[in-house]
Amino acid sequence: MALMLSPVLFVVVGLFGLGFLAVFVESLGVGISGQGASATPGPTAQHYHDLARSSEFYLSLLFTVWVATLATVVSVIGGVGLALLLQPVVRGRRAIYALLQVPLAVPHLAMAVVTVTLFAQSGLLARVAYAVGVIGEPAGFPALIYDRWGTGTLLAYAAKEIPFVAVVATALLLGIGPDYDTVARTLGASRWQRLRHVTLPLIAPGVGAAALMVFAYVFAAFETPFVLGRPYPAMLSVVAQRKFMSLDLADRPGAMAVAFVMTVLAALVVRAYLALSHATLGRKRPVLF
Repeated sequence: MALMLSPVLFVVVGLFGLGFLAVFVESLGVGISGQGASATPGPTAQHYHDLARSSEFYLSLLFTVWVATLATVVSVIGGVGLALLLQPVVRGRRAIYALLQVPLAVPHLAMAVVTVTLFAQSGLLARVAYAVGVIGEPAGFPALIYDRWGTGTLLAYAAKEIPFVAVVATALLLGIGPDYDTVARTLGASRWQRLRHVTLPLIAPGVGAAALMVFAYVFAAFETPFVLGRPYPAMLSVVAQRKFMSLDLADRPGAMAVAFVMTVLAALVVRAYLALSHATLGRKRPVLF
């Protein structure tokens, strides 16, 4: 199997590895010249030292972890719940599943624009609430965009990732079939017991992989927090973009250092997930009650 996949692995690992190496080298200041660059000649670890002493970096890191974690939890709960609700549906199942896949084709940037249009204090929902007398003025609508908790960013990601997790969970439920549930029901297990001890453990590995994909994407994504987030603290991807786009080329190694740290942190999360799944899900079989 490894030999058959070697051409694909060579391209993917090669491209990622070269890009990862290029980011690390540039984060050391190698090959950077421009205004202010002479103050920190490369190679140097000064940019990593600056990150370690930067309060903005730690605030942005905490905010990024907060948004990525909450978006993942909401997406998993909403997606799995939606898949379970749709499981008994027979008529119109294909149409419903096709409808679930529509948000997957919508770019995240477009979803961010839709979120602003709907949920901003000058948006559609605020105007409707004002028109029907729920609020005294559009500005009285809750500030869901550009708020300190990243609510707008979470709304945009939920609208995108809940259908994604629902599609994955639906495929998993169709794959396991009704046999396990039928046996559990025959043995006297209640609906909650069947859900907790049979259905969820069976779909947990696939849903966990989907959750990992959601977390990794939200953790590193740029466009949605750039459109919907506050300037400070911003998510790490936005911080890296601002440094990279600075007119002073001496700021570019700092951007690469942020990107390198983000990649390492994401890799550690993946490694921790693989270790946890091996220690728990990989060694357990569903129990009926």
